[in-house]
Amino acid sequence: MISSDDLRFFNVLAKSATLAECARKLDVTPPAVTQRLRALEARIGIRLIDRSGRKITLTDEGALVASHGTIVAGAMEALSEALSDRKNAVSGHLRVAAPHGFGRIHVAPVLDAFARAHPGVTVTLELSDFPGARLIDTCDVIIRIGPSPHLNEIVTTLAPNRRILCASPDYLAGAPPIQRPSDLVRHRCLVVRENDEDVTMWRFTHPSREPETVRIHPTMSSNDGAVVREWAIAGQGVAIRSEWNIAGDLAARRLKRVLPAWEVPAADVVAMLGTRSGRSARTTAFLAMLRQSLSPPPWRRKTVRP
Repeated sequence: MISSDDLRFFNVLAKSATLAECARKLDVTPPAVTQRLRALEARIGIRLIDRSGRKITLTDEGALVASHGTIVAGAMEALSEALSDRKNAVSGHLRVAAPHGFGRIHVAPVLDAFARAHPGVTVTLELSDFPGARLIDTCDVIIRIGPSPHLNEIVTTLAPNRRILCASPDYLAGAPPIQRPSDLVRHRCLVVRENDEDVTMWRFTHPSREPETVRIHPTMSSNDGAVVREWAIAGQGVAIRSEWNIAGDLAARRLKRVLPAWEVPAADVVAMLGTRSGRSARTTAFLAMLRQSLSPPPWRRKTVRP
C-alpha cells in the first residue's frame, strides 16, 4: 500500500530535476532519498523512476503515481485549510509570486511581517520578470503591475499606479523640444520588452484633445525595468515607467515628467488569486495586510514634482 507520506515524498521527487535537488528540498542526504525510493518501489513491486540518465525521468507508472499524488495532496491541504478556517486559524503554506523590483521593495517586507504575525504559516515568494497565468495553478497570490490578460482569472486591485513619460533633465536640455506626442519619433526612446506585447506603440490621452498614438523606434530596450530606469536617469532617452518605480527620482529631480498634460494608460497594482486553494484564511489575511501597506500608496506619500 502507498501511504500519504509516500505520496508527499514522491511529489517532491517528481518535481525535482535530480535526486540531489530532491534531497535539498527534503533536507536529507541523497542516499536517504535513494533508499526511500527503492523501498517504495520494492513495496509496490513497480519501478517508478527511469535510472538510465542523470536527471529524474518518471516511468509511466511513476507519472501515474505523481498525478494521483498531486490530487490527494491537494485534497488533504484543502481539508486542512477548511478546518483551519472553521476555527479562524491562519496556517499552511502561502505561495506568492511578484515582479522582481516591486516584490523586493513592497511585497517581501509584508511577507516578513505576515510570517511573524502568523507562526503557523510558511511562505514562499517567487520573483519573476513577468508573473502571470502560468503560475496560477501553483501560487495562492500573483502580484502584477497592470491588468491580467486572462479575463477568466479572479483579480483584485491593490493600489493605483500611473505610468509616466519621463527623461533626465540633461537629456531634455540637449534634445529637441517635446510639445506633443508625435514629437517623440525624433527622440531616443527606451522600452521594456514584456512577453509578446507591442511596446513600440505609445498611446496618449488629453483632457481636451483627441487621443494620439505614436509608433516609436526604440534606441535601447531591455526585459528588466530597473535597467531601463537607470538608462533614463543616465540621459539615454525618453521612457515610460511606473509611478511606483520613479516617484523618488521625480522628487529628487533625477527624472522629469515629459508632456505632463498627456496621460498614458495606467497600470494599477493587482493581485490574481490562484486556483489551488481559493480564498483560504491565509490568502485573505495576507491580502488584507498587503493592501493596508499600500494604502495610501507609498509612492504618493510625498509630493511628486512634475
